[in-house]
Amino acid sequence: MISVVSLLIVLALSMLVIRIGAVAFLMTGLSEEVAQFQALSAFSGAGFTTGEAENIVKHPARRRIASLLIRLGSVGVVTSIATLMLSFVGAGQATPERLLVLVLGIFLILGLARSRIFNRILTPIIERLLARYTTLDLRDYAALLHLREDYRIAEIEIGEHIWLANRTIGELSLEDEGLLVLGVKRSGEDYIGVPPRELRLRTGDLLVLYGRKNRLAELSTRALGNQAAHHEAKAEHMRDLDEQRQQMQRMNTT
Repeated sequence: MISVVSLLIVLALSMLVIRIGAVAFLMTGLSEEVAQFQALSAFSGAGFTTGEAENIVKHPARRRIASLLIRLGSVGVVTSIATLMLSFVGAGQATPERLLVLVLGIFLILGLARSRIFNRILTPIIERLLARYTTLDLRDYAALLHLREDYRIAEIEIGEHIWLANRTIGELSLEDEGLLVLGVKRSGEDYIGVPPRELRLRTGDLLVLYGRKNRLAELSTRALGNQAAHHEAKAEHMRDLDEQRQQMQRMNTT
């Protein structure tokens, strides 16, 4: 029975470490799905070389979190699990009672790991502990910008035949469509944050925008000269503003 309990403790601690790592990644601005995947990847040593992994390597706080997860994963947690399992079975102790306890324990741990209620209780505790006992620059940018809802931050590459090409920020009037220009990435030059209205976009530039998901998707494929789409987007944004004003008025009268 000691072997079974030890195995379950190792499994529970492993999942707790992965959850702490995911919360830490989440607090640096990653989405929940990406944070969970990257925490599991770093802890297991899978080492997926994706664009998301590059964003972690380039970010100092995320790099430190990943490094810690890799170290914890490499101290032998997986090896300990395999050793405990082999000793448990190889010693001739695989009685039905012990196997039943093992299976039930594993299902209980997996159930807690997937429980939204349990995670809602655990996540604030982890966040407070990380904020208090670490020096990481942790911010939940995803929640701050409502990126888990309908809003997104997107990069749009400026091609020769898209509506954005060869026009200044001011000429585009993207704010009338409900979009905010956060910056411009230009090849061979520094990142231009909050670019001035007179900055003219060149072919190959990356325009960084914040706004609603559907509007960003439409803008990225809008053809050169398609002013009708621009006017339609402006009208849609005005309707959204009217709805927000009406909602605010109802709130003020209650």
